[in-house]
Amino acid sequence: MGFISFAGRVLFSSIFILAAWQKINDFGADGGAAAKSMEPKLALFKNHVTTLLGVQVPEVEIKHLLMAAIGLEGLGGILFIFGSTLGAYLLLIFLASVTPIMHDFYNYDMTKPEYVTEFIQFLKNLSLFGALLFFLGMKNSFTKKPKKKISKSKTN
Repeated sequence: MGFISFAGRVLFSSIFILAAWQKINDFGADGGAAAKSMEPKLALFKNHVTTLLGVQVPEVEIKHLLMAAIGLEGLGGILFIFGSTLGAYLLLIFLASVTPIMHDFYNYDMTKPEYVTEFIQFLKNLSLFGALLFFLGMKNSFTKKPKKKISKSKTN
């Protein structure tokens, strides 16, 4: 059971580690393709937050946000391979912060192919989020050991 669990964590983490590695290799001076695709989506997100909530989102450089995302994704994936709950929490933070901004299917017309693509990616990340919650729930249930009943010997 231990090897199968380890292999499952390796396969699960591979999507995060490989994506982080690709972003690192593509980063360059300007943040690469990830920063270019993130910029308009982040601007739209900031506009939604400002319009709907009346709160001004602080200005942060896209490269810094991308570096934080790479760190959460890469480090979380590596720690998760070894069964670390910290790794699972880092991946949860990554998915919770990136998914609604980068996979904004709700900003597209339902008849456009972009809607379908973003909706599928959103659902994929949602399922990964659920799998991480399941892992944390199972991890917490195994750490709580039931108390042993102490049998008292009868003396006559």
